[in-house]
Amino acid sequence: MIGYKLLIEQAELLNGQQFTTGSFFNPVMDKNGDYFIFEVEVNFCTNNDFLWVKQLIESEYIKPVE
Repeated sequence: MIGYKLLIEQAELLNGQQFTTGSFFNPVMDKNGDYFIFEVEVNFCTNNDFLWVKQLIESEYIKPVE
């Protein structure tokens, strides 16, 4: 699965913040302990404070083993 990898500090900054009216960032951790957001959060971001997410590079998200 493809996502957008974040630094820990970026994940903490985005967590719970609105990316567009009524929708909120929800960074998730992958199997390797890296944080990711996904296409909807990036593509629909209209919050001027977080438009930098549109510059993030796609990366492989590896789902944690349950």
